[in-house]
Amino acid sequence: MLLKEYRICMPLTVEEYRIGQLYMISKHSHEQSDRGEGVEVVQNEPYEDPEHGQGQFTEKRVYLNSKLPSWARAVVPKIFYVTEKAWNYYPYTITEYTCSFLPKFSIHIETKYEDNKGCNDNIFDTELKDQEREVCFVDIAYDEIPERYYKDSEDLRYFKSDKTSRGILQEGWRDTQEPVMCSYKLVTVKFEVWGLQTRVEQYVHKVVRDVLLLGHRQAFAWVDEWIDMSLDDVRNYERKMHEKTNIKVWLEQQETNPSLLDDIEIHDKAST
Repeated sequence: MLLKEYRICMPLTVEEYRIGQLYMISKHSHEQSDRGEGVEVVQNEPYEDPEHGQGQFTEKRVYLNSKLPSWARAVVPKIFYVTEKAWNYYPYTITEYTCSFLPKFSIHIETKYEDNKGCNDNIFDTELKDQEREVCFVDIAYDEIPERYYKDSEDLRYFKSDKTSRGILQEGWRDTQEPVMCSYKLVTVKFEVWGLQTRVEQYVHKVVRDVLLLGHRQAFAWVDEWIDMSLDDVRNYERKMHEKTNIKVWLEQQETNPSLLDDIEIHDKAST
């Protein structure tokens, strides 16, 4: 098991980020769905928890075989998807990733949001305080992003919002920017297979960090698209984008492999 705590600051308030996050995830999922890969939304509905109260539950299938490294593609089936389950009780969320044919693999992400600069060392439950973990600050403007994800329009060293007048983000912006909030993410990666555990867990954390960096960059780079939205507005946008993305993924799967849906059903039955 490899545990890391990521802290990602944003030039937003926690309430603003609630809208921006939902917008970013929906738009990003649609953009990344291509060639039969991407994100299919299975469930998205209100959920009530006795401890955390009212929230939203989502279940997604993330198809990403071609995005795996070559050594991983050699050992996974051609039909490959990860199940994502998320419970959103904003400003607290839980996200879990599992794979039906790798029962010893899982990712657990616990997230809390606060209006500060990432200075809260005791934000997670007291029973986690003594667990050994690395704290990693992620700078949305100055940390290096994989070249395949880079876009000039999303380079926050040069971006300025027309509607909020926030940006350009200078070196050390976290200490001078107002407003500023922090996304605290406690990420646990487990792959309990002897001989592969360390390699896989380190690789997965690298992927998680890249995804967090890209998503938070986009949430601010797209701020002028969502800043005027209400929660109802962004939920409507989310629903429409989910429908479009599901259709896009399904059609491309049928085109590239007409028997894919039957094969997925067989995998699902085998895992239950």
